[in-house]
Amino acid sequence: MLQNLSAGDLCTRDTVFALPQMGVAEAARLMREHHVGCLVVVDEGPSGRAVVGEGPRGRAVVGMLTDRDIVTAIVAKEVDPTLVRVGEVMSREPLTAREVDTVLDVLAAMRQRGVRRVPVVGAQGGLVGILALDDVLGVLAEQMRAVVAVIESGSSKEKQRRV
Repeated sequence: MLQNLSAGDLCTRDTVFALPQMGVAEAARLMREHHVGCLVVVDEGPSGRAVVGEGPRGRAVVGMLTDRDIVTAIVAKEVDPTLVRVGEVMSREPLTAREVDTVLDVLAAMRQRGVRRVPVVGAQGGLVGILALDDVLGVLAEQMRAVVAVIESGSSKEKQRRV
């Protein structure tokens, strides 16, 4: 059940991320290439470029950039996305979850802040993944399928006994 699962158990470890100095147009291309609706924004690493992988372990989460941020701050205002940096439009001080936080606690915090995705950080505070509401829904759907299977099995067994 969900109360026994942690954010680390359910989070996606292959996290697409951006750096604050990256152009918004490049960030939007990353979102499109990787079929994601948000990027975790981390502090600058030694290479100065964003990469995809298990996450920039040890790099602090400094913001989130969503497709909605791009639409409301860039597209709706007809601003040239090549002239704007991620750090100018990202949401600062995002909600984060620790790997050891229970999923139920993270869901409560997500509801309170009105967000659907939360970066997950390790013991040292570095990014290790992202937990999306979709991840939780997938587990709930799996658990519900198991419940349905038990109910169907019980009904079938009862019908066999009553014949």
